[in-house]
Amino acid sequence: RPAPAAAPSAPAPPAAAPQFQPPPGLVEQVFVPLTVVPSQEILATGGANLADSLQYKPGIAASTFAPGASRPILRGMDNTRVSVRENGIGSHDASTLSEDHAVPIDPNAADQIEVVRGPATLRYGSGAIGGVVNASNQRIPEFVPRNGFTAEVRGAMGSADRSGDGGFKATAGAENFAVHADSFWRRAGDYAIPGGGRQFNSFVDSNGFSTGASLIGLDGFAGVSFTQFNSLYGIPGADALTNRTRIDMQQDKVQTRGEWRVRDNGIEAIRYWFGGTSYRHNEVDLGSGVPEIGSRFTNHEIEGRVEVQHLPIGTALGELRGAVGVQMGDRTLTGTSFEGDSLLAPARTRTAAAFWFEELQLTQKLRLQAAARIERNDVSGTGLDISDPLNATEVQAQRSFAPKSFSIGALYQLPERIVGRITGTYAERSPDAGELFSKGAHDATGTFEVGNPDLRKEVAQTIEVGLKRTQGAFRFDTSAYYTAFDGFIFKQRTGEMCDVTLLSCTPAGGGGDLNQVFFQQRNAAFYGVELSGQQDIGRVWNGVWGVDAQYDFVRAQFTDAVGGNVPRIPPHRAGAGLFYRDANWRARTGFLHAFDQQLIGENETNTKGYTLLNADLSYTWKTAASGPLSSEMTIGLKGENLLDEDVRNHASFQKDFVLQPGRTVRLYGVMKLN
Repeated sequence: RPAPAAAPSAPAPPAAAPQFQPPPGLVEQVFVPLTVVPSQEILATGGANLADSLQYKPGIAASTFAPGASRPILRGMDNTRVSVRENGIGSHDASTLSEDHAVPIDPNAADQIEVVRGPATLRYGSGAIGGVVNASNQRIPEFVPRNGFTAEVRGAMGSADRSGDGGFKATAGAENFAVHADSFWRRAGDYAIPGGGRQFNSFVDSNGFSTGASLIGLDGFAGVSFTQFNSLYGIPGADALTNRTRIDMQQDKVQTRGEWRVRDNGIEAIRYWFGGTSYRHNEVDLGSGVPEIGSRFTNHEIEGRVEVQHLPIGTALGELRGAVGVQMGDRTLTGTSFEGDSLLAPARTRTAAAFWFEELQLTQKLRLQAAARIERNDVSGTGLDISDPLNATEVQAQRSFAPKSFSIGALYQLPERIVGRITGTYAERSPDAGELFSKGAHDATGTFEVGNPDLRKEVAQTIEVGLKRTQGAFRFDTSAYYTAFDGFIFKQRTGEMCDVTLLSCTPAGGGGDLNQVFFQQRNAAFYGVELSGQQDIGRVWNGVWGVDAQYDFVRAQFTDAVGGNVPRIPPHRAGAGLFYRDANWRARTGFLHAFDQQLIGENETNTKGYTLLNADLSYTWKTAASGPLSSEMTIGLKGENLLDEDVRNHASFQKDFVLQPGRTVRLYGVMKLN
């Protein structure tokens, strides 16, 4: 499938309205996203999480802890190793602390979702070893719309969860000023599972809005936006009937960004991003019939980044293009329990970093690339000294880390418009506050988590090779990679059981329903392959039909003397389909088979494979222009899991208790005015 352009282009505005046309920055041109999900595909898939639109792409899975909380898993890595962002700024939530915490970015607000792997992740942080997931939109307008106005209204209904969702977005402007507004809502009940039942406590009820404005000129723009996200969702699982646990979340977020095309004094452009967030959620227990707040999580965070792209420099070896930047962040994360030991006392993380990207065009066909990043991370909080597990003591600690990362690579233009690539990356990651200082009960995940204040930096060394062709009748993207970890940080069950306090944990205490978990480090290796391709077969009716196929696997093992498998690694998957497309119609039907997962970690169980049969049909038409504006409408029907198979996700902590949705049909539509 041809890759979409790295940045949208807009038609020329009327002469009276100067329009800034932001060309893609160096990083987007050189270190391109490997996976892009466009707006219509997001709408057709539905779901309350970005991961719902990504989880069946090669190399990508989802945590699927609850319909309201599911994070992307990239190449078997999740949580702190996958950075989730909106317009380049972090999601600023508590989702890396626990799998039941949602990412407060609704798919309905995204124009597209990009998945970035490899060297480009150093732009955002050395911790994103697995990759970066970025939702992009025009909440801060970059240009004045043609004819001064553009709008979109979308909506959908789903059968399995009796859901409805929708939203609108509109941008208007004149001369040097543009404003934007959008809103979304989503309501879904407990979803149907194979066999005729429903997954109790799997509802989602969320809504949000955003407003933004920009000053726009021929040489740049600067804008600001405010966004609010609200969500109330249930946590299905073993204790759902008893506790009826739900999470009530709210986030307020302010962002600003801009660009100035200098084109002088050696500078091509200067770009900046800045965001500040106030996040909180309550975990509410309805087991007694009266709502009781069991715990509360808050996150207050600011983040900023500035990049300077220099003008191309002619050298004896070829043209050199590059960019340098700095990044800062300040985060205070808290997890307070009202029933026992708090999971996380206030923990503060302060970050300062500098990064650098360069590309050297050696020949017309060969380009060399390099990227580097250096950080300073100061993490302070209250943890536990577990040198004697039966007599752990509370300690105040401040850890400082200086992770350094770099990458080199080459792109070569092969015959038949094929691009070959090879990259090598060395990345160091500082332990997260939760990995260092967790020390309490977490009912939603059924664990009593104990961090380790003595964790050292995690080091990952990756080599990746790939081939890509985005034009012609046959299109494909292939990757093979190997990552060696020194000090891979993970959660390890100890075999002991706890109630809501550390003193209750066995063998010294009386125990309880919570599995005790320690954060530990071991050496590990991840390797895998990702393949996808499309072949246009021929013309039929008014369009083209063809076939597509995909395959992916990731293998993850501990490489120390003890050995064993890393837990919660997705299984091998293979799929194929038939498609048709013309100026109005889009159609596809296909299957994806996940094989049995028997390469399991300690305290895991095997997971049976499954086959998903999906189909999608949509029709798009344009109406006659009314005055200066024209409209485009799309209506579609998508069926998922049409065989009504039992689907258990091996990568989910909930897989032994929660089935994924059964057969579902989704009716969706969108109208665009511009």
